[in-house]
Amino acid sequence: MFRRTFWFTAGAAAGVWATTKVHRKLKQLTPESLAAQAANKAIDAGHKVREFAVDVKAGMVRREAELGEALGLEAPADPALPAPRRLAAIEYTEQPRTVYSAHPQNHHPRHYDPHNRNEDH
Repeated sequence: MFRRTFWFTAGAAAGVWATTKVHRKLKQLTPESLAAQAANKAIDAGHKVREFAVDVKAGMVRREAELGEALGLEAPADPALPAPRRLAAIEYTEQPRTVYSAHPQNHHPRHYDPHNRNEDH
């Protein structure tokens, strides 16, 4: 009698364990779960790419400093020489022009932007 009770209990426990495993696996394969897993992997990949970019930038700064030292760009300037000239950035101060269409039915003004490279202006 004790044997039958033991095997019945062991079988029931194995059945519960297997059922639980199958339900967990089915939950992992639902579309919502797959989408969440894909989103998590994409976020992880984004973090890795960002860390790589930060490492590359730090390496660039370090190498630029090494090159500056090697070429003497960081050395103090000789007071007998004139100071190096630096060009100021040119600011675009012109206001956009108002352009009127040549067609009489289109009398609404358009702003002309000389930096716009679209073909339709």
